[in-house]
Amino acid sequence: MDSRIEPLPIGGTWKVTAEAFTDDRGDLHEPFHSGQFTAATGLELVVRQATCSISHRSVLRGIRVSSAAGPAKYVTCLQGAVLDVVVDLRAGSSTFGRWHAEPLDQSSWTALYIPSGVGHAFVALSKTATLLYLLSQPHHDAQEQAVNALDPDLAIAWPTDLTPQRSTKDSAAPGAFEARQAGILPSYTSCVSSYSSTFSHHG
Repeated sequence: MDSRIEPLPIGGTWKVTAEAFTDDRGDLHEPFHSGQFTAATGLELVVRQATCSISHRSVLRGIRVSSAAGPAKYVTCLQGAVLDVVVDLRAGSSTFGRWHAEPLDQSSWTALYIPSGVGHAFVALSKTATLLYLLSQPHHDAQEQAVNALDPDLAIAWPTDLTPQRSTKDSAAPGAFEARQAGILPSYTSCVSSYSSTFSHHG
């Protein structure tokens, strides 16, 4: 089964849509295929941790961004539906502050690849939603920074029919430009360097 793999508007991020085999018993699809991913992106993603998160409707998680030394994330929705958002938070990037939203759900067979320095957030649209994260290295809190998902400067278009439920940490997080000014976001150059050192590039 082949996947459709295409770049997103934020450099370094990718959308992967798997082909599914469906019959009257259900369906079969491959959320991640390393060979196809490498052939399309030139990156070899080595998975060193898998994490599942389950969220109730209206729960808004993020924005969380990995430092240059932190893991890349490969995210897919196994159950339910979410609106997933990626945000360029690499200080010095020409697209700093730009965001892109993708609906992910259990029947779209879609995943997002998110490199370090690009923030990730989502809101659960269904009664419950389960996300699977594949990480290029084990997660460490010290390698992650929170940025406010409701930052008016980012102006992310979250659904208006939901009242976001957030953790204390996410609610208290600084805005993107405030975080950049405080020097707590990774630099674009350090992130790009880490992509070269963390992954094997081909072609």
